[in-house]
Amino acid sequence: MGQYFENVDLPSKMMKTESFILGKKFIFYTDNGVFSKDGLDFGSRLLLETIPLEEVGGKVLDMGCGYGVFGIVLNRMLECTVDMVDVNLRALHLTEMNVRENHCQNITVFESNCYQNIHSKYSCIVTNPPIRAGKKVVYDIVMNARDYLEKDGKLFLVIRKEQGAKSLIVDLQKQYTVEVLEKKKGFFILKCSL
Repeated sequence: MGQYFENVDLPSKMMKTESFILGKKFIFYTDNGVFSKDGLDFGSRLLLETIPLEEVGGKVLDMGCGYGVFGIVLNRMLECTVDMVDVNLRALHLTEMNVRENHCQNITVFESNCYQNIHSKYSCIVTNPPIRAGKKVVYDIVMNARDYLEKDGKLFLVIRKEQGAKSLIVDLQKQYTVEVLEKKKGFFILKCSL
């Protein structure tokens, strides 16, 4: 797990990728040591194409932002204020580059191990939790999101069936009203409301 997050010794091989998401073109710089370095992954794309944009607004948190896909797309589509956090310093550097490349405004990028450095509440938290980091980290992100959501806030996430989607849904239902918005190719898009 250490190398996944503290990847400063991993040789850099930065790439510039292009994605069309919700009818708009986005440029993302990626690199070794970050999730989905070859371009936008299916699960993240499915979440962005499924999430009801009319329910996203106010202040948004992109938790475990990687190189910044969720926060950047939502900021460009909705002109919302976004905080983007990750524990991976290389990912944060890429996110800052991608925020500039995609001409985003009202985005703050900072380091946080799960919610360690979070001191705000959000109308919406969006995440593709880092499964490779282990169940403890995934559960920290999704279960503790409730403490950082506003009264009518929502958590949107993507999880794969083979990575424990069904048991996670059962556990999430103990804290949230859970709705499966989409199921496709083994990926589940979940909406969790307080």
